[in-house]
Amino acid sequence: MTTPTATARPAGETDDRVVAKGKVGVLFARPEIGALIGALAVAALFLAVAPSFRSLANTGTILYAAASIGIMAVGVSLLMVGGEFDLSTGVAATTSGITAALTAWNFGLNVWIGVLAALVLSLAIGAFNGWLLMRTGLPSFLVTLGTFFVLQGANLAVTRLVGGTVSTPTITDMDGFASAEMVFAWEASLGPIRIKALVLYWLVLAAIGALVLTRTRVGNWIYAVGGDADAARAVGVPVKAVKIGLFVTVGFCAWMLGMHLLFDYSVMQSGEGVGNEFIYIIAAVVGGCLLTGGYGSVVGGALGALIFGMTRMGINYAGWNVDWFYTFLGVMLLLATLVNLYVKKKADAQ
Repeated sequence: MTTPTATARPAGETDDRVVAKGKVGVLFARPEIGALIGALAVAALFLAVAPSFRSLANTGTILYAAASIGIMAVGVSLLMVGGEFDLSTGVAATTSGITAALTAWNFGLNVWIGVLAALVLSLAIGAFNGWLLMRTGLPSFLVTLGTFFVLQGANLAVTRLVGGTVSTPTITDMDGFASAEMVFAWEASLGPIRIKALVLYWLVLAAIGALVLTRTRVGNWIYAVGGDADAARAVGVPVKAVKIGLFVTVGFCAWMLGMHLLFDYSVMQSGEGVGNEFIYIIAAVVGGCLLTGGYGSVVGGALGALIFGMTRMGINYAGWNVDWFYTFLGVMLLLATLVNLYVKKKADAQ
């Protein structure tokens, strides 16, 4: 009589082979594996067709293009794993920069007071989105769409009311600007590569987000509320606090991006950020986040942002028609969605 172990294994397959196959299966069930493969494919493409893409001097530019999306993709990825969307992210970053600039300029205050005021407002916007979502039970799509229009209108109206134009007044000669610039908009050289502050902040936030999501109880809660909020609540997960906290995290990321833009360019345009919310979502989806929640990866979101940065700069370096860029994003989103569904099935089968 054969043992159950012997009948369950193909003839000639050793225990080591079974273990190896299991490890490979687990690897390819990771949510970020599709984004990793995509990033390698995009890098290989532009390395082959665009000589400028191979220049180390352009590496900093590519990373900065990725960081400008990636820093928001961190918060958006966490939120999507938690089962929610935020369509106000693009204009929220602009709101943060405008708040800091106009608070300091209009009241003649130290620039750091404006920075703190922007932080409080950004966190408050995130908390309000989360609170209204939990209070009303409305879809986050509708709640944050409303916030998007409120902020878009306020950005334009307040900027014109206070400064008289659609951009904030320059604050470069105000107390505290130089020190704030050194914090939010510094640059450093690593050989021929110029690294901007936003790149480092993006990588640090991505690392923290990944650790929280995969190594802490809070990370388990995020997965739980995204998968089934009612079941999570039944076993004692603080669903309301988790979801509000996720929206607040998105608000913090918006503040970081807004401060960098303000101190890097010295002014904020009131119309900036419109449409970027979809790019942040695309980066998260390409990185393995499902639209239904409960599955995804911050590392994957970072890889999705890297794909975005490589594609945007690679098209320019290759001399291709940039009008096709958003067509590429649409195709990438559809393909990523299909890959994510496949990977999710593999993960469920483990």
